[in-house]
Amino acid sequence: MSHTTSSLLSSRRFLPYFITQFFGAFNDNVFKNTLLLFVAFSSAGQLAISSTLFINLAAGLFILPFFLFSASSGVLADQLEKSQLIRKIKMLEVMIMSLAAVGFITHSYLILLLLLFLMGTQSALFGPVKYALLPQQLRPDELMSGNALVETGTFLAILLGTLLAGVIASTPSAEYIAAGAVLVVALCGYLASCYIPNAPATAPTQRFRWRPISQTRNTLHIAKQDPVIHRTILIISWFWFMGATYLTQFPNFTRYFLHGNEGAVSWLLTLFSVGIALGSLLCDRLSRHRIELGLVPLACLGISLFGYGLADGVPGALPQTMDFASFITTTELWPLFVSLLLLGVSGGMFIVPLYTLLQQRAHPDQRAQVIAALNIYNALFMVISAILAIIVLSLLQWSIPDLFLLLSLINLGVAVYLLYKRPIETLRFVLACLAKICYRVHYRNLHHLPSQGGALIICNHVTYLDALIISAASPRLIRFVMEADYTTLPLIRPVLNRAGVIPICAAHGKTIRQAFVQIEQALQQGELVCIFPEGRLSSDGEIGPFLRGLDRIIQHTSAPVIPLALKGMWGSYFSRHRGRACRGIPQRFRARIEVEAAPPIVAADSSTQLRQYVAELRGAWR
Repeated sequence: MSHTTSSLLSSRRFLPYFITQFFGAFNDNVFKNTLLLFVAFSSAGQLAISSTLFINLAAGLFILPFFLFSASSGVLADQLEKSQLIRKIKMLEVMIMSLAAVGFITHSYLILLLLLFLMGTQSALFGPVKYALLPQQLRPDELMSGNALVETGTFLAILLGTLLAGVIASTPSAEYIAAGAVLVVALCGYLASCYIPNAPATAPTQRFRWRPISQTRNTLHIAKQDPVIHRTILIISWFWFMGATYLTQFPNFTRYFLHGNEGAVSWLLTLFSVGIALGSLLCDRLSRHRIELGLVPLACLGISLFGYGLADGVPGALPQTMDFASFITTTELWPLFVSLLLLGVSGGMFIVPLYTLLQQRAHPDQRAQVIAALNIYNALFMVISAILAIIVLSLLQWSIPDLFLLLSLINLGVAVYLLYKRPIETLRFVLACLAKICYRVHYRNLHHLPSQGGALIICNHVTYLDALIISAASPRLIRFVMEADYTTLPLIRPVLNRAGVIPICAAHGKTIRQAFVQIEQALQQGELVCIFPEGRLSSDGEIGPFLRGLDRIIQHTSAPVIPLALKGMWGSYFSRHRGRACRGIPQRFRARIEVEAAPPIVAADSSTQLRQYVAELRGAWR
């Protein structure tokens, strides 16, 4: 666990909220799964309807409130102070669970079915305010870590709640234990919510009127106004489509194809949930607590790869019945277990950047309504996943592994689409990971790089990897000014064009003028532009004279100029310390290097003064 995540878990800005949402997800699953287990093993005279009909009604009634009330809850979350609204929602949960306790003790299953609808309503009310609160309580550099912890807590709560439901249902006096458990957990969630700091309303002048249909239509319209938000919502909903399909099919998949018992089902659920928790935390670590969209297509590819491993990993010959100990010690099943764990890891890495992007991208006074739209889409996609399973398994008579294989193939198409939309971010992330394998990279004072608006970055030039190292250091895309000869190479030309590289050639005045125009336009449009003013790789590790063209650039822009220094790169395989770069056999591995930024300086300084700034920033460490 990183320092940022551990510090959040000890902060009042986050910890009470985290405990509140954890207990909420935990109680949902304790109540729902305990009720379904009671129904599945109830005697015929205890139910007014068949157990199969009851279970299907329960699934529908729990998800129905997300269609009915999500939009209204989004409006309320934007209009009201959020911590107080959360306390009211958690008090509603306490009231519902008080009635549920009576229902468990008296075996009033139809009343419990109604209460399941009310718990779904409570969850629909909590969803928008839960995610809209985070950007108000956390700093931008903490938001990624906060979402990683939320997803970790949510899936662990789902797992623990499901496991506890199984334990409760199998104990004597299960009704009384279930009654006490759901009420105690609800009270714990309410008490935790009392310590959540105030989060002022973001749209206090907005009027709330109980018009669910028109509010739903308006909420969906808000989500569609920004194409990035709408696309992100659809991708997140696709994740819940896959998750719902896998979780729904685990019991029958385990029983009919792996010949396991109820304990084996819990084991698969544990692997999947722990995988998502680990993937969420790993995503935060790999992305260095910032949104790294290049990770999303790679995680999506991982979902397809390990989903295929799950579908194809069923051994040909297994004992007809296995107890739990035999199940987990059967070595033929271990590749399938690994695939399932890594499927969860890929899912966690897939979902966390998308939730963070949605929170940052949405306008503050509409953020909760955007989350409400997400909840509506999530519910819709989960219903579609159930319909797909019915068509594939019942009408087409396919097997569950066939369904898993179909899911992996469809998801592969989603991964290709994401790679098409984010090729540069993905390539940058991959190359940055490779650079971290080759070097021990340390970053200093990168907060001087602006989070928005244009800026001109000037840096010393030591190796062919300099642009990659700098690109990995910045959370924003940087447009590099590059020698025109490299931009004409057939293999890398399309990539450089998508990356916005600005070509320049000192021997052709036309390309110089065109480059100056592109640089000025990019800065005016609020983009980051990086120039290596020396114009070539250093031949001795020292900083050479800056080209005169830099004077014209800094005189024609009002954008801030950010000096940047690369340290420790001299002697690298990609530097000219042997006379020519990439010569011979690499002789150093995991060398320590450093990237340091300085505060912005006035754009009117001369190139000679800028060279002095960069030289002082770099110091004696070549």
